[in-house]
Amino acid sequence: MKNILLRSSWQSVNIGDIGHTPGILALLERIKPDWHITLWPDDVGNGVEAMLRKRFPSLDILHGNSDPEALKRAFEENDMMLHGSGPSVVQARDLQTWKERTGKPYFIYGVTISSIDEQLKSLLDTATGIYCRDTISLELLRNSGVICPRTGFGPDATFAIDLHDDTAADGFLKRHKLKPGGFSCFIPRLRYTPYHEITGRVATEEDLRRVAVSNEYREADHAKQLEAMIDVLDNSDQNILICPEMTYQVELGRTMLYERVPDKYRSRVHWRNSYWTPDEAAAVYARAACVVSFEMHSPIIAFANRTPAMYLRQPTDTSKGQMWRDIGLEDWIFEIDECPDGHVIGNRALDIINNQDAAAALLEDSATFVKKAMESAFE
Repeated sequence: MKNILLRSSWQSVNIGDIGHTPGILALLERIKPDWHITLWPDDVGNGVEAMLRKRFPSLDILHGNSDPEALKRAFEENDMMLHGSGPSVVQARDLQTWKERTGKPYFIYGVTISSIDEQLKSLLDTATGIYCRDTISLELLRNSGVICPRTGFGPDATFAIDLHDDTAADGFLKRHKLKPGGFSCFIPRLRYTPYHEITGRVATEEDLRRVAVSNEYREADHAKQLEAMIDVLDNSDQNILICPEMTYQVELGRTMLYERVPDKYRSRVHWRNSYWTPDEAAAVYARAACVVSFEMHSPIIAFANRTPAMYLRQPTDTSKGQMWRDIGLEDWIFEIDECPDGHVIGNRALDIINNQDAAAALLEDSATFVKKAMESAFE
């Protein structure tokens, strides 16, 4: 038995950040059944802890940020620290503390790395392994002279998610009269997540700069997404479900998409008016014909359920979108500033909807590659 301290679960206002943890747990459950996992999370609120305990009843959860004695024991009792997927080495500080206090191995899996300073390089050099979730990050890692003996491409841990709340999903779809295969999901996003609003803290100068950028592109970005929605409505029998990946996107979907749909389509467009957890989202995406998202992790959750998904990438996002190309889905990613209008998005969505067998075959090929890449990281 090997004891692993998993550093993951960065926040609970984003089903992607939530999804990292059940993804890596499901993967390790399958390929490393002799590993005992203790999760050290930042945030398992919003029903996340109950969801994790239901799926992984033997999981130990360490609330180390508020219990220093329990954290001290965890450092003593665990054999390795595993840093989970994220937009960076999110808790490099905790890895450094682990390194200094224990001298035990630490492993970094499924991260994006945008820059490497000397302090981070020193930490990366002595890692047991580093697997980046996109090849742009991997190239940066290698070009920066990092001497870690094991580096490679490791798809985001959310690809391995297997959560489903079928009861909640079926109830939701029944209330909205949506039938499996008869609807497509659209997820909005601002160019920068307004974390100061979500957390209720006073906006910094950088927050205000980001708000200005988001406001500058809010209309143009969602006009293209709305145009794609209308193409789908005009040229298929599909209904549309507007739903969130993050808490703030509930209202964003209402104001930027739902309320702007022409009246003649109103009965076929549905707006989810509440946030959800990945288990319900996964079960809904599994029943959709297609997902079209400005966020990255709804497409990944859809992929895990073999539902084709398109990612609309905004230039302010990290290089994580490269993973869609890395796994062979380059035709399903759109750089939003390079799209002259929403019709190129709508036409691709219609191609997926009308050619489900071809989309399914592409997904299976990609899924085989992803499975092998994820498992290879832990060989």
